Amino acid sequence: MHTIKYFLLISLIPIILLANDDRPPIHYNFIAKQEVKNFINMMLKKYHFKRSYMNTVLKNAKLDRDTLNRYTGRYKRGSTNGSWERYKAHVLDPISLAKAKKFKKKYYKTLKRASIDYKVDMDYIVGFIGVESKFGEYSGDYRVLDALATLAFHQNRMKKFFKSEFKHLFLMAREQGYDITKLKGSFAGAMGMVQQVPSVFRKYGMDYNHDGVKDPWDLEDSIGIIAKFMHKNHWKKGALVTVATTFKGKRYKRLKCSHRRTKSLSTIRKYGITPVSHFNESRAYLLKNRNLTHDDIWLGAKNFKVLTRYNNSTSYGMAIHLIAEHVK
Repeated sequence: MHTIKYFLLISLIPIILLANDDRPPIHYNFIAKQEVKNFINMMLKKYHFKRSYMNTVLKNAKLDRDTLNRYTGRYKRGSTNGSWERYKAHVLDPISLAKAKKFKKKYYKTLKRASIDYKVDMDYIVGFIGVESKFGEYSGDYRVLDALATLAFHQNRMKKFFKSEFKHLFLMAREQGYDITKLKGSFAGAMGMVQQVPSVFRKYGMDYNHDGVKDPWDLEDSIGIIAKFMHKNHWKKGALVTVATTFKGKRYKRLKCSHRRTKSLSTIRKYGITPVSHFNESRAYLLKNRNLTHDDIWLGAKNFKVLTRYNNSTSYGMAIHLIAEHVK
């Protein structure tokens, strides 16, 4: 399976919704593990790294118990994703929405250029950056080396994916001239203003402000990164994204709601869902956001699926959409 598909399975919640715990990374002898020795040998043979460099880096790596805890044992909701209430409190609150408008105004020229270059809607670029880093305020305080070394070489439900990302971390650092020991990001090794794991940055990273550096921590470069991602995943500029609906009652349980599979509009209507405005596609994703007192049900169009290809979560996509609607 292609690396990007593994990335989508993580359902990485933006780091602003999940704080680090109180247990700092600890010293750990990674090089003593045979699996690590095999990894070093592979990196030497296949990618021509120097053994001295690999040994120095891995001796510097620490065991991050917090990040490992999120991916071991039975999956616990909220450990690597967040509830709709948390999205509302952290990225859809009045202060954040005001920041969204200020961001759009400040970076309007770059947003407009990206919209034209990649044929995407600029307001959804704003939504992505708002959800991922609150417009550059939060890009993560975990050391990426520690997070990925821990997850690559300790048993967890995503070990294969993280071992691949650890490889891409070395390749990315070499390509960009980064000090691999100083990179900071999320608990899962996602970096920058739009939280990309190393393989995804290697695919979508760009120098959109033309300063000679592909910089995931630069907001203008990140605008280009998201525009490129949307374009590559078949975003249709100006096309429908979601439509709100009505139904009887406070909670909806008659049909399974999911952003993964569509249902015919006739079936959706048959089971008590009524769009509040015209939905111009014959099939829709039936989307549910669970509030404390009631459910919100939306119909998602093809464009909505693009949002969830960056993070495999209905709440994530809806948060981006609502920010975009606010800044239009």
